[in-house]
Amino acid sequence: MNVKEILNNLETKHPGEKEYLQAVHEVLESIENIYNENPQYASAKIIERLVEPDRVFTFRISWVDDNGEVQVNLGHRIQFNNAIGPYKGGIRLHPSVNLSILKFLGFEQIFKNALTTLPMGGAKGGSDFNPKGKSDAEIMRFCQAFMLELWRVIGPNTDVPAGDIGTGGREIGFMYGMYKKLQQENTGVFTGKGLNWGGSLIRPEATGFGGTYFTKEMLDTQNDNFKGKTVTLSGFGNVTWGVALKVTELGGKVVTISGPDGYVYDEKGLDADKIDYLLALRASNNDIVSPYVQEFPEAKFYPGEKPWSVKCDIAMPCATQNELNGEDAQKLVDNGVKYVSEVSNMGCTPDAIEVFHKNKILFAPGKAVNAGGVAVSGLEMSQNAMKLNWPMEEVDSKLHQIMTSIHTACIKYGTEPDGYVNYVKGANIAGFIKVADAMMDQGVV
Repeated sequence: MNVKEILNNLETKHPGEKEYLQAVHEVLESIENIYNENPQYASAKIIERLVEPDRVFTFRISWVDDNGEVQVNLGHRIQFNNAIGPYKGGIRLHPSVNLSILKFLGFEQIFKNALTTLPMGGAKGGSDFNPKGKSDAEIMRFCQAFMLELWRVIGPNTDVPAGDIGTGGREIGFMYGMYKKLQQENTGVFTGKGLNWGGSLIRPEATGFGGTYFTKEMLDTQNDNFKGKTVTLSGFGNVTWGVALKVTELGGKVVTISGPDGYVYDEKGLDADKIDYLLALRASNNDIVSPYVQEFPEAKFYPGEKPWSVKCDIAMPCATQNELNGEDAQKLVDNGVKYVSEVSNMGCTPDAIEVFHKNKILFAPGKAVNAGGVAVSGLEMSQNAMKLNWPMEEVDSKLHQIMTSIHTACIKYGTEPDGYVNYVKGANIAGFIKVADAMMDQGVV
């Protein structure tokens, strides 16, 4: 495999799709050696088939706002690979949504889902619609219009969407209600549903809980634990909330949260009341994090800055892609960080990862660390199929087991001769082998 040649060909076909090309580059670099050691992959053109989506749907969404004005948005669904199970991936509603971002997320989802060992393929979807500031009625009309275009190509054994940025329980409910009406059946085609109509316990916390469980395994390899550790987080949504809950439960001290307006530093650390306030702040339909210091005046707000200059033992980016760059990484290293867990999807830029690897900082990528969300989505699919609900303890136990097995796979394929664990390499190889072997078994389709 010639990584440079494949990337050049992709860039020619998909110019300007930088996030997608970045995600492909990271994976190909990691798997190059094992791919070349298995000539059957090359003869079946596994890479050439894997880096292109099975299909891409793009459609117009027309809806009417509360003022009677017609609004037009663009919608997409990327069905990337279903070698190991139905397509599975969230729906993102945000003005930044474009094909490059959705293709990067869908490509990452292939390997993330494979790592869970559950039968799920990779997909992603979304729209440039912004739910912020919209009324419930406007969001309902948009979601119904979105589903009018999407319902024909999804299904419980075909493609199972879920929530993502901008798509929570309210949006999932509106979308599923329209799907159910159009399809005339009640099936588990969405995950992230309400608890009273098929949802799974701990789904909102799952990504954060899973990321913390994975990080706990990283610490265990160094005979270390969360007790007394200072932890910096970005974001202040469900993911950050879940991480803060579990880290605090395990004895760590979370000292930062952030938003587009800057970051908050709370030297005393987040307690139960402060963590509850995160959800209330997020639910206020406001992206800014600065009101935190009005509620808790002992904290400090740093406008327009990121939290990576704060001295910490563990850094866990939880917000969005490429939020931590090489300069941020160097600040973390200079301040003595020991572990970095990427809870957001591709939260660190390539130069940031290079800094961490160069300095032998244990760094784990999002496709492994944040797999807890889709893992519990997979468990929700299982519960729906069996027409039952598991108690919280059972779901949490299964989640913990899945995250431990993902960490074990990363150790297996990522441990280098000097003992340092390259989690990026480990996660990519483990996910790739599972998908590639399934594609080999199923022939050229």
